[in-house]
Amino acid sequence: MKKWTKTTAILTTAVTLAACGAEDAAEPAEVASAPDLSSVTDEYRVYAISEIDLFVTETEKFAQAVKTGDIETAKAAYAPARMHYERAEPIAEVFGDLDPKIDAREGDVPEEEWTGYHRIEKGLWIDETTEGYEEYAQQLIDDTKLLRAKVETVDVTPDLLITGAVDLLNEVSTSKVTGEEDRYSHTDLYDFAANVEGAEKIFTLLQPELEQKDEALSAEIDAKFSDVYTLLDNQKEGDAYTLYTDLTDAEVKELSQAIDALAEPLSQLGIVTEAS
Repeated sequence: MKKWTKTTAILTTAVTLAACGAEDAAEPAEVASAPDLSSVTDEYRVYAISEIDLFVTETEKFAQAVKTGDIETAKAAYAPARMHYERAEPIAEVFGDLDPKIDAREGDVPEEEWTGYHRIEKGLWIDETTEGYEEYAQQLIDDTKLLRAKVETVDVTPDLLITGAVDLLNEVSTSKVTGEEDRYSHTDLYDFAANVEGAEKIFTLLQPELEQKDEALSAEIDAKFSDVYTLLDNQKEGDAYTLYTDLTDAEVKELSQAIDALAEPLSQLGIVTEAS
């Protein structure tokens, strides 16, 4: 009896230990969770919509000057108005039907479908008239107001922001650096600056999260933005930027290289969405 009791105790202890071990092994490993960036996307949404609001307001001023034949006022309003659109392009370009109507360059769409800012730009700087462009001006007002209504429906996600920031800089370095964007007015530096500002806004919103993941990368991006702004400020007097055709080849190259140097580390911004 005594022997049986001892054996039973040993077996009971072994079973208990085994059960405890199995229970411990069954406990799930802690699952890494992706950061909650909803406050960032909400804040960017407010920023982008405010830029589109300003774009509508300034476009109406620009278009009204065209409609009344005030060519000098229209020319003065052209580039500053477009900056609001360029800053908010990650959202504005979501609508594939409206973006070409507002921002297509000559040759981007069939001639009979070409409307928007660049169509009127050609009239102001090449034809040197507003006559015949009144209809385009009214269509531009209508299209920008429709854009404002539609931006309310955009689902702003972290991926949209990250891709948008990089695309803004790539657009500068691949096409705008050639002077193709504002080929008649040569106000390309306004677009450059607005694209950089739009990308910087996204970076600024994501920077606290980025610093937790990679403080050195955050500092590098910050420094590269400063380099680009220094070059842009060198071409600025008051609120006005130098005409793109007045830049030397060396200045264009330097600006292009600074944009590329910024785009490379900025392309790594996606790490903020990784689970930790």
